[in-house]
Amino acid sequence: MMKHILGIALLSAISLGAQAQEWTGQGEFGLVLSNGNADNLTVNGKLDFKYEEAQWLYNVYALALRTESSDVNTANRYEIGGKAGYKFNERAYMLGSARHENDDFAPYEYQTTVAIGFGYKAIDSDTTQLSFEAGPGYRRYQPVDLFVAIPAPGHFIGLDSEGDFIGRGFMEFKHKLSDSTSLYDTLLIEGGKDNTFAQNDFGVQVTMTDKFAIKAGLQVRHNTDVIAPITKTDTLTTVNLVYGF
Repeated sequence: MMKHILGIALLSAISLGAQAQEWTGQGEFGLVLSNGNADNLTVNGKLDFKYEEAQWLYNVYALALRTESSDVNTANRYEIGGKAGYKFNERAYMLGSARHENDDFAPYEYQTTVAIGFGYKAIDSDTTQLSFEAGPGYRRYQPVDLFVAIPAPGHFIGLDSEGDFIGRGFMEFKHKLSDSTSLYDTLLIEGGKDNTFAQNDFGVQVTMTDKFAIKAGLQVRHNTDVIAPITKTDTLTTVNLVYGF
């Protein structure tokens, strides 16, 4: 049910802004392949679309990550999300957001969140943009199966999906160091009684042509409540080819 709600929300955001046909966006793709004593393959990609007019703003995105080592899957995650905002003026706006994530190597098989909130563009110049968003929301998630060691050899217990109310915070920062080099940083926090999820994405993008750029990124993801042997913090370093459109 939550997946259907998210899909409807994203399609609605696209259709509302489609009249102007002035969406902008970029696609990122990275590939690492090694062969020899061990065969390793890592693929990551992201699509990000934005549109803003006098009264409304929209953002829709999708991303995926997959890693295989000697034919063993060690990372498999995909995520879709988006938001639509109504602007009170050039800086302040109300918004609704939605996000769905599937991750085979995380404390939760999936997480789906919907939220409303208030946004504010603290800085909005040609070289620097800084915005904040905050508000309440709801999260539905499926915990991973619980392993019980006794009696031997042990067994897994399937857990029911759960839900809780959350507080959502989001920060987005962009700064042009030069005509060809820019810094990016985004921070997402979804805090609830059962778990607080935080993700920070930092990147440096260097433009090569009008359409193509190279982007180096560092992603840090943290969950406060996990089940062993899952670790609380994951990091991902990427070097991607970026195409703007």
